Amino acid sequence: PNQLINARPVVAAVREFFASSQLSQFMDQTNPLSELSHKRRLSSMGPGGLSRERAGLDVRDAHPTHYGRICIIETPEGGNVGLVLNLASYARINEYGFIEAPYRKVTKGKVTNDVVYLDAAEEALEIIAEAGNALNDDHTFTEDRVSVRKNLFPAEVDSSDVTYMDASKMQVIGTTAALVPFVEKNRIDRNLTGSNMQRQAVPLVKTSSPIVSTGVEADIARNTSQLIVARDDGEIVKADGDEVRVKYSPKEIVSYHVTHFEQSNDDRSINQKVKVRRGDHVTKGDVLIEGASIADGELALGRDFVVAFMPWNGYNMDDSIILSDRLVRDDELTSINIDDFMVEVRETKLGPEIVTRDIPNVSEESLRHLDENGIVSVGAEVKSGDVLVGKITPKGEQELSSEERLLRAIFGEKAKDVRDTSQRMGNGKHGKVVGVRVFSRENGHELKAGVLMQIQIFVAQLCKVAVGDKLAGRHGNKGVVARILPEADMPFMENGAPVDVILNPLGVPSRMNLGQLFETHLGMAARALGYKVITAPFDGVPINDIQSELVRAGLPEDGKVQLFDGLTGEAFLEKTTVGNMYIIKLHHMIADKIHARSTGPYTMVTQQPLGGKAQNGGQRFGEMEVWALEAYGAATTLQEMLTIKSDDVYGRAKAYEAIIKNQEITGPKIPESFNVLVKELQGLGLRVDLIDDFATIDAEHVLISDNESSGVAADELDSDLTTPIIINDDTVVVVDEADEFGEIQLEDGMSIEIADEYKDEEAKEA
Repeated sequence: PNQLINARPVVAAVREFFASSQLSQFMDQTNPLSELSHKRRLSSMGPGGLSRERAGLDVRDAHPTHYGRICIIETPEGGNVGLVLNLASYARINEYGFIEAPYRKVTKGKVTNDVVYLDAAEEALEIIAEAGNALNDDHTFTEDRVSVRKNLFPAEVDSSDVTYMDASKMQVIGTTAALVPFVEKNRIDRNLTGSNMQRQAVPLVKTSSPIVSTGVEADIARNTSQLIVARDDGEIVKADGDEVRVKYSPKEIVSYHVTHFEQSNDDRSINQKVKVRRGDHVTKGDVLIEGASIADGELALGRDFVVAFMPWNGYNMDDSIILSDRLVRDDELTSINIDDFMVEVRETKLGPEIVTRDIPNVSEESLRHLDENGIVSVGAEVKSGDVLVGKITPKGEQELSSEERLLRAIFGEKAKDVRDTSQRMGNGKHGKVVGVRVFSRENGHELKAGVLMQIQIFVAQLCKVAVGDKLAGRHGNKGVVARILPEADMPFMENGAPVDVILNPLGVPSRMNLGQLFETHLGMAARALGYKVITAPFDGVPINDIQSELVRAGLPEDGKVQLFDGLTGEAFLEKTTVGNMYIIKLHHMIADKIHARSTGPYTMVTQQPLGGKAQNGGQRFGEMEVWALEAYGAATTLQEMLTIKSDDVYGRAKAYEAIIKNQEITGPKIPESFNVLVKELQGLGLRVDLIDDFATIDAEHVLISDNESSGVAADELDSDLTTPIIINDDTVVVVDEADEFGEIQLEDGMSIEIADEYKDEEAKEA
C-alpha cells in the first residue's frame, strides 16, 4: 500500500489544518467556563470571512436577528469587537447551519408549553411577545395590549394577535453573561467586562459556589469536561483516589479515571476529586468526580468575602484593593501553576550529548535533587537555579597547555572538553516536581531527526495572592491588590468581626454597575441567615425583599453598619456599606510579570540591553520618557540612562567596577550608537571628525577603543592622557583617556583585552 499511495500530502494537509489553520484553535483551558465559552464561540473571520481591517461598524453592531441567537453582551474588547460572538443560552444550530431560537406557541391568546425553534427568516413573519409580559393562571395575557417584536422590531399589539412568546427572559444572553447576578442593574459595557473576566479566573485550591448565584452554575458545570456524572442508576463498587467503578447492571461495570495535577493548556493544574464512596447508590446525573473550579456540582470560580466600600488612607485609590492577610494565611485565593520544561538530547558533530549527574564545575547543592541518571526526582522541592536535568555537550578539542596536559595525565579523561548545557529552574521560579516523562526511541517513541531523547519535567508552584495580583467581581469591577494588611489592622464591625476586603466606593457611581451593591446587601443577609440565593437574570430579587431579609437577619435596612478602625479602635465618622461579594482571581498574576535586571545580555550591533522578561532584558527608556526627564531637569539621571545604563561599553564596565569596589562612578564615554553612526557615515564615504575647542580630532581613533572592545594601557603612552595629542596634517591621532581593562575581572561576555594597535604607530611618530 505504501508504494501505491503517497501519504505525505494527506499528513501535510491534516497537520496544516490542526497546526496553522484559522479554523482550528488551541482550546482555552483557564477554567471550565472558558472551555465552554470557547466551544460556543462564533467568528465572522477566517477563510472566506471578513477581515478585521475591512469590517465596518455596521457589521460589528448588534442586529435584531441576534435576539435569542447570539449573546448581546459577550464579545471581545478591541479589534475583534462584534466579529467574535457567542451563542445565546438556548440557541441551537439547524442542519443548514442557521441559528434557531426557541419560542412558546400562542393559540387564541393563550400561551402553550409547545416550544418551537425559529430561524431569523421565519421569526420576521411572526408577532412575538417578550417573556416579561405577565400571564394569568390560565396562561392568557393579563393586559389587552402587550409589548412584542413585529417584523423583528419593537411594537405594541392586541394580545389576540400574538403568535409566539419568548421561551425565557435570559434567552438573549449567553452562558457566561448569565452568571452575572442582577445583570439588568448594570450598564452593558460593565456586563461585557464582567463576562470576559470570568473566563480569565484561575481555579483556586479552595472552591465554593457563590452565595448569590443565578441558577445556571450547575448546568454550566455539567456541560464541561471537568464534571463526571453517573449515566444511569447504579452502585459504587470501587472508589479511591485514582478510580471510580460503577455497577450499572449485573453485566456492566464502568470505570472512571481521576486526573491528578495535570497541566492544562493555560499552565494551570487540573486536579479532580472523587465525590462518592464505595457502597453508595447513585441515580442518573449524580456527580461522581468533580474537577477544578467546581464545588458540589456547581461552577465555583472564586470565593465569597466580607467587603467594605470605604477609602483607607489612600491605599485603595484608582480601583486598588486592600486585603486581609487572613486570605493569604488560609489559602483563600491560592492557585496552582504547572510549568513544563522540555529538554532535548541531540546528536552533535562532535558526538552525542549525555544526560548525567557528573557535571564539571557545578556545586553539589545544585545537583542535590538529581537521581543517578541525572534527572530530577518526582516530589523534589526545587528553587531558582537548581538543575532539573544534568546534560553535557561535547565541544571542540583545544590546544592544551603543559599544565592542563599534566592535570589530564593525573586525573584521566575527567576534565575533557564538554560544555554544561543542563536545564535549570528559571529565575524567580520555585515549586515541586509533579511529573517526569522520558521519550526515547528504545521505548518506541517517534522523535525528530537528530534527537536521541526528550525529557519533560512538570513543576507545580503554589501561587498565594500577593500585592500586584488582579482580582475582580462579576460586575466588571476589577482592581489590583495594593496592600495586604494584618487581620488586626482591618476595619471591624461592632461584633469584632473584621472585613476581608476594602474596595473604593468611587468605583461604583461612574461605572453604573449597581448590581455589585445588590449582590453585597443580599449576600450579607443570606450569609447571616445561612442560605444561598438564586436571582435569575432579568428577574432579580426585588429591592423590598432584600430590605426585609436584611431586617430579618438583624442588620440595618440600608445595609450600612458602623465600622471601627483596626489601628486605633475608634469609630469611623460615617457608616459604611458592608456585605458579601463573590471575588475571583484573574490569571494576570504578579509572579508571572515581575522582572528586574542588573547586567545581562546586550544586542550585538548597538550594544544596548535586550528587551523583555524572557531575554532577561531591561526596561525600554524611549523618546517620550527622555522628554519626561528633560522636562523635569534631571540631567545626570538622563545622561546615565542614555550612556552607562545603555550602550556605553567602556563606561558601564567602569561603573560596574566602581560599584563592586565601592568607588565613585566616573563620567560616561561615547555611546556605541555613535560608533554605529560613524561607521554608517564612513560606509557612505563621509569622514567624521570631532570638533574640540583646541583641535580637530579624528573620530576613527577616538572610537577605536570602544569599537574593537580594546584600549591602550596607561604606561604605553608618554603624553598626558587627559588631553588630545595634536598631530599636524591630520595624519594620525589621539587616544582620549587610556583603557585599563586588563585589570578588571568581569563576567562572561564583558571582558575586554588590551589592544596593541598603537605600539607601532607611536613608535613611528616618535
